[in-house]
Amino acid sequence: MSMSSTTFESLPALSEDAKAILQLEIQRAGIDEERLRKIQIALQNVNREGWRLDVRAIPRLMKPVTWFPPMWAFLCGAVATGADLIENWHIVLAGLILAGPLMCAMSQTMNDYFDREVDAINEPDRPIPSGLISKSASWIVTLTLIGLAFLLSYWIHPYVLLISVISVLMSFVYSAPPLRAKNNGWFGNLVVGLAYEGVAWLTGGFALTKGIPHAESLALALIFSLGAHGIMTLNDFKSVVGDKIRNVKSIPVQLGEKRAVLLACAVMNAAQVTAIAILFVKTQYIAAVIALVLLFIQQPMQSLLIREPKERAIWYNSFGTLLYVLSMMVGAIGVRP
Repeated sequence: MSMSSTTFESLPALSEDAKAILQLEIQRAGIDEERLRKIQIALQNVNREGWRLDVRAIPRLMKPVTWFPPMWAFLCGAVATGADLIENWHIVLAGLILAGPLMCAMSQTMNDYFDREVDAINEPDRPIPSGLISKSASWIVTLTLIGLAFLLSYWIHPYVLLISVISVLMSFVYSAPPLRAKNNGWFGNLVVGLAYEGVAWLTGGFALTKGIPHAESLALALIFSLGAHGIMTLNDFKSVVGDKIRNVKSIPVQLGEKRAVLLACAVMNAAQVTAIAILFVKTQYIAAVIALVLLFIQQPMQSLLIREPKERAIWYNSFGTLLYVLSMMVGAIGVRP
């Protein structure tokens, strides 16, 4: 692909070294001139002063596609309590809204602000890089979500409010400098796994029991949170170019594609094996066998992923991880008192 000499002239958000790396990565990726034009515009938009808030872009800023994991984890935590979910339907509904459309959406809007320069390269059509929402206006959305989440949390139970406060702090640690755990995949993926799976699971437990969940539920919350580190590693494959430019040390950037997927599979499998062992110890043999079958079904899919990591990472994250989250629910049912 031929590059015009002016292609990278208007990239104020990048240093000269970063521009050179970007040009090399774009050549490798085979990105066309139209995509390059969008990147140029996005890099100008992300730090532009002023105020713009296109309300039609707010749902995209909140990324509804990401809400399912914490909502599912909340439901698993609620199921694991053994409480009657139908009798407590109003608590369950409030918790699902809290986990997805409020807390998860909040973490996405906050992350979009701090990730705006990386997104300008990886996803120039996102609301902030595209200029639909200015960086300043994005905070109005974030703070509104935090306020609503705290109100709903307190209505559910003060314990849940405390968990929500911790979740906001975790989101800040993940996205914001100087800590910005996201800059290193080992730590960043751990924070996201704990927030999306563990904290959401515990929220379900606290919301239904109004106290501390039982030991097996706590154990599964931790185990599946650690396993989610692998899911986040696969998710990072879509952002490799921008991560290299911005020196974000994701697992695929640090280890390379092949070793990254091997690690991801090993971590997810280890979590499920540990959960299966807990089910066997509790003599919940039917649940243990179902979880074991789900793990076996994942193995051919993982083999394809390992052979073609770059091409299959997003595919596996869309389909293979569904079996992982089904194992979460099987575990939750199995440890019910």
